[in-house]
Amino acid sequence: MRCGLPFASPHALDAMEPECGACRAEEPPFACVRSFGLYTGKLRQLVLRLKFGGEEQLGVRLGELLAGTWDSMPGERAPGEILVVPVPLHASRRRERGFNQSELLAAGLVRALARRKNGIAPHVVKGCLRRLRATPPQTGLSVAARRENLRGAFAVPDPAVIEGRTLVLIDDVMTTGATLSACARVLHRAGAARVLGLTLARATPLFPDHATV
Repeated sequence: MRCGLPFASPHALDAMEPECGACRAEEPPFACVRSFGLYTGKLRQLVLRLKFGGEEQLGVRLGELLAGTWDSMPGERAPGEILVVPVPLHASRRRERGFNQSELLAAGLVRALARRKNGIAPHVVKGCLRRLRATPPQTGLSVAARRENLRGAFAVPDPAVIEGRTLVLIDDVMTTGATLSACARVLHRAGAARVLGLTLARATPLFPDHATV
């Protein structure tokens, strides 16, 4: 219900508030996160082509897929009352890659929502969350190491922009939720009323990411 982790057994949904063990042990700082699909097969291949293959044109097209997932997030999301916030890259990583894939996904999402809502869509705000340092890749790190890796990595330059607002964080892949949690904590401290997350893919040991079909 909270982190969007796919349950391996349908019996988990029998609970009044179905939550995974991690969410029961420690309430995450975001209200909920939803993902378009599992980080496996064709979706994984597309994400890798976008991030490491330089196929920037895929970003907006993949972002349009998020419009359907947008509807599955609980709560009211009136377009004029929320801000879409791409998870930022450090300046050095952005120069290396040439673009921020989360910004492209956010642009695709908003474009798709605008088409079906007669031009009414939430605003994308790129500068309200800043990455202060270039952290090592999270791949292969434990949950605790991922949290430590991101400690103090994000900041809000102008809290007035987000104060009292509902924010939807956009990222390409969610694994443990460490990145989205670090962003959500900083945004809440800066005055955000509610933080949700929306990612293209969800990686989890229950559904390995090494499948090719």
